[in-house]
Amino acid sequence: MTTRILIADDQDDIRSGFRLILDSQPDMTVIAEAADGVTALEKARLLKPDVVLADIRMPGLDGLELTRQLSGSSSRVVVVTTFDQDDYVHAALQGGACGFLLKRSGPNLLIEAVRAAMAGDTLISPQITVRLLRQLATPAPRAPAPNPLTERESEIVRLVAQGRTNPEIGTELFISAGTVKTHLANIQVKLAARNRVGIAAWAWETGQVAAVS
Repeated sequence: MTTRILIADDQDDIRSGFRLILDSQPDMTVIAEAADGVTALEKARLLKPDVVLADIRMPGLDGLELTRQLSGSSSRVVVVTTFDQDDYVHAALQGGACGFLLKRSGPNLLIEAVRAAMAGDTLISPQITVRLLRQLATPAPRAPAPNPLTERESEIVRLVAQGRTNPEIGTELFISAGTVKTHLANIQVKLAARNRVGIAAWAWETGQVAAVS
């Protein structure tokens, strides 16, 4: 099954570079490009790509608004940007992005982000993940909230918040990756979380995860 990709970026060389990387993969094909957010939204609604790679700063409609408008559609959005700013990261993930990459992350991570989005996972550039963990793993004191999760679900949530993938969680807990995925679906419902990033954020904010050194 081939993953159909739309690239939205106002720089021609970036779009060409991404197309070269992604089209080299046997299971991926770039079906369209857009140099501005308005065109990207129109093409996404018309062509229904599996994954949209969206720059943040684009004419007409920025990548964050594009992400929000595509939230709930069949297209998964991965934000790829030059700007390593926390407010952008939070806005993108809250808007429904399935990944947040820095353009300097390299071709392998770009490919991994597309595959993660298709698998229902979220990939964030490692340097951003570490910073977010450090910030969110030490929340301001507040009254403890009731934990609606079972003991097994709580174990899985803690591992998700540590950045583990489904296969890694399965190995750690001696269960299959499919069982982990089932647990995560139940956890999302209980926490009203949009994706695994929302699950991790809940874990950090409620003190379920020890601070990262």
